[in-house]
Amino acid sequence: MQLNHPSSLTDTIAKRFKQIRAQTEAICAPLKVEDYVVQPIVDVSPPKWHLAHTTWFFEHFILLQQLPDYEVFDADFSYLFNSYYESVGERVLRDHRGHMTRPSVNDVYEYRRYVDAAMLKFFDKNDELDAPLKYTLEIGLQHEQQHQELLVTDIKYILGHHPLHPVYKQIELPETSTALPPQWHEIAEGIYSIGYDASGFCFDNEKGVHQVYLQQYRIMNRPITNAEYLRFMEDGGYTNHQWWFADAWGWLSETGIKAPHYWEQRNGAWHQYQLDGLKPIDPNAPVTHVSMYEAAAYAMWAGKRLPTEQEWEVAAKTLQPGGPSAGNFLEQSKFQSLPTQEDSQWYGDVWEWTNSAYLPYPYYQRPDGALGEYNGKFMINQEVLRGGSCATPKSHIRPTYRNFFQPDKRWQFTGFRLAEHVS
Repeated sequence: MQLNHPSSLTDTIAKRFKQIRAQTEAICAPLKVEDYVVQPIVDVSPPKWHLAHTTWFFEHFILLQQLPDYEVFDADFSYLFNSYYESVGERVLRDHRGHMTRPSVNDVYEYRRYVDAAMLKFFDKNDELDAPLKYTLEIGLQHEQQHQELLVTDIKYILGHHPLHPVYKQIELPETSTALPPQWHEIAEGIYSIGYDASGFCFDNEKGVHQVYLQQYRIMNRPITNAEYLRFMEDGGYTNHQWWFADAWGWLSETGIKAPHYWEQRNGAWHQYQLDGLKPIDPNAPVTHVSMYEAAAYAMWAGKRLPTEQEWEVAAKTLQPGGPSAGNFLEQSKFQSLPTQEDSQWYGDVWEWTNSAYLPYPYYQRPDGALGEYNGKFMINQEVLRGGSCATPKSHIRPTYRNFFQPDKRWQFTGFRLAEHVS
């Protein structure tokens, strides 16, 4: 569809809308139709659900609110594809998403085409958008980018737990790799500003710019590698209770976990499932698919600790002030952590666990309405992660971005770096 206002703000938004929507479908392109409907655990949603839910978001929060004569594609879809918005109405429970063999995959793609066409017509007819509408549109775009990352990690879980470890797609990687030598950056004692204070978009949980006092500390220049983590394993890391929090030790006893997720021993050697198949682990790549429990245990074993989210943010802003100018992100389509030769490895590859609970910043104001449910209601019993991963869109990440999960979660690309006090 041709837009009539080539220099308008809505034209810019429309181009981003089309690019982001196309990127989501490109992630799904290598799938077989049977891959779209599987939900092996509650954390993993079927790819078909992601495709429909991100579409429902635009239909419900934009089209139905802005176009009085808009006709919904299917009246049942709000019930099927609402995620957690209590204020919107009843919905299919999260752990039942895999029960929905209908609508078909073809129906869901038709739904996307229907809503996309309506959205482009909306852009074409509107030169000016007020601030609240622009913010809601931006939330919708950022929301779909979040689901692009979830699609990658959920597809990996679905295929990675297939008995034959099928290949999602072939991925070109360097034949050899080296890890940055471990170095420690020292950050001076002082008062630092935390939170988002620029003019662009951020999520509400990044707002509430405030000052924090930090003691002098050191932080590692990169995340912990597979080889370093393997030494922890070989030293009895998973069998020695002294390295583990009580909750973590109970979790370990219940699950029987003895290695990072997707690791398997074959003929005495460790392999890891990646989206291009089961491969020997790269000793120089950042370890990934580890829980906060495992990260904290390694830190205790190493005589160090995890950084707080404030320490991570200050270090990233200080040591890579330009933000994520480089890094291994979704756009590289590697979908696995890789060694870097940058001076410091702060963005991409793996989300980094911090030793900070996910809590509201001072002066945090939860937005009114359904979008107020986006972040605020999850600010309990979760831990903060920073930096983005190999499945994060590059334009989506920034130094202040706060991801959050429960401390036992491992299906995301999660790793960690170490910090220590300076005596």
